[in-house]
Amino acid sequence: MWQNISQCFQTELNDLSKSLYFAPAWAIWAALVVGVFIAACLMPAGVLASLHRLLGQQRPYLHRILYATKNPVRLALLLIALAVALPAAPLGSDGRLIIVRCLAVATIFLIGWTALKVLHIGASLYLRNFRIDTSDNLLARKHVTQVRVLMRVLDIIIVLLTLGCALMTFDTVRQYGVSLFASAGIAGVVFGLAAQPVLSNLIAGIQLALTQPIRLEDAVTVQNEYGWIEEITATYVVIRLWDLRRLIVPLNYFIQQPFYNWTRQATANIGSVLLYLDYSAPIDRIREKAVELASQTKQPGAKLVNVQVTNASPEAIELRVLVRAATVGDTSNFCAELREKLIGFLQREHPDALPRRRHEISELPARKSGKHAGANE
Repeated sequence: MWQNISQCFQTELNDLSKSLYFAPAWAIWAALVVGVFIAACLMPAGVLASLHRLLGQQRPYLHRILYATKNPVRLALLLIALAVALPAAPLGSDGRLIIVRCLAVATIFLIGWTALKVLHIGASLYLRNFRIDTSDNLLARKHVTQVRVLMRVLDIIIVLLTLGCALMTFDTVRQYGVSLFASAGIAGVVFGLAAQPVLSNLIAGIQLALTQPIRLEDAVTVQNEYGWIEEITATYVVIRLWDLRRLIVPLNYFIQQPFYNWTRQATANIGSVLLYLDYSAPIDRIREKAVELASQTKQPGAKLVNVQVTNASPEAIELRVLVRAATVGDTSNFCAELREKLIGFLQREHPDALPRRRHEISELPARKSGKHAGANE
């Protein structure tokens, strides 16, 4: 069927070119290219409009897929139309060879572009059921991190393969590359040294996707900075700090350097409230008040772990209150709230429990009356 359509199309083009014998060849070819381009742009638009009217509001993800593949479909239709119209074009052998070479390169880029679109669509379909904007998102962060990191690595591989295949279609470039890499090996060594940071980050990205020492929205401490993993690219990681700054760290840092991950196993962690009190502080009463404040807080999943005296110095004792909540942010907020309310409680009801300095003043020995008194007189 497609051969019959192609033959009919070429016959019509031959008849059209014969009827325009008075026009120069370049004008006929330019008009043919413009007509094919307009047809390739209008046909997908008409098909998309028909499908939108047919589907209506149903299957919104199918609408997104159609919109994402709109431009590759246009390029594919344009290349098909040009390939069919090429035999009827009034061109010489040199011009025809140039057009064929351009069509081959464009086809390679179309294949690479299609592979990227298919990869992104497949990743989006896989991640539809995983949401990281919920409190219990450990499994979702695991899958989202794996898919996004591997997707960026595959993006780089597809782009490099596409560029390599496109360059290999030119004889001069292919011969130059073969002679360059078949030489004494110096070029290969130089290229390997220059590409070492890129390759190391690329391999680190694959390791991170498989082993997952970090995931998206993990709470981490890197270089004494506390923040959350906001983005993982193919070469670096973006950490959103507590004051909304962004810390950019190379990808291989998380393979080679130690760091803290506060949410490696779960989203919740234990927080501590340290109070420095006088030795006369009523520990049992403070413990009861901490339990009462923990039961009254509005932080989700808030829980008091224990209250202990963990240290003592000549000036004060150290009272540690361990708490936990649903997430790292909730735990931090609960610690701040509990610290503030316990200090207020001590100021109101037990001011003597607050730390204070003691000074022992020894009185001078009383002076004797008599000789010393007479001498003073």
